[in-house]
Amino acid sequence: MNDQLHAGVDEVGRGPLAGAVVVAAVILDPFDRIDGLRDSKVLSRKRREALDLEIRARALAWSIARADVEEIDQINILQATMLAMTRAVAGLKIVPDEVLVDGNRLPDLSIPARAIIKGDDTVDAIMAASIIAKVSRDSEMEGLDALYPEYGLARHKGYATRYHLDALRRHGPCPVHRKSFAPCRQQELFPD
Repeated sequence: MNDQLHAGVDEVGRGPLAGAVVVAAVILDPFDRIDGLRDSKVLSRKRREALDLEIRARALAWSIARADVEEIDQINILQATMLAMTRAVAGLKIVPDEVLVDGNRLPDLSIPARAIIKGDDTVDAIMAASIIAKVSRDSEMEGLDALYPEYGLARHKGYATRYHLDALRRHGPCPVHRKSFAPCRQQELFPD
């Protein structure tokens, strides 16, 4: 094992019709392995939430950043995701030697970085980032559900489920919907 510190970076929320895109960056302690790390999507909610607390307590550093709906609509979801990744890395209290990003694209960073396809299946730090990003975004969507209960945001986390699309047809988009996404744009209820 080398003594380099790697920050794992992953996003949650590129595909939904509502809510922010959330990114986490995590630097794990190479001498304090956390058991049970996996891609957040394959873990039960209970296990994900337990690991979230463990990661936050035991990681050398972690940071969560976001790009909100207005930014997504202004610069597009890909650029908003890259912006949130840059913010997450900048928010780390320790500067890593290298950043490992899940996927095939890299944000503009001043630190050496590598994109790793399926990194959330193979790299512990990326798995940890996927977990705390998902727990954070899910919590955010549950809070938005209290403000806009007619959309069921806690239920589907903003994704284009049949229930969500039906709610959009019935009620039109609300302020947390992404105007630039076709199912919201097609409602033509935005007076821009």
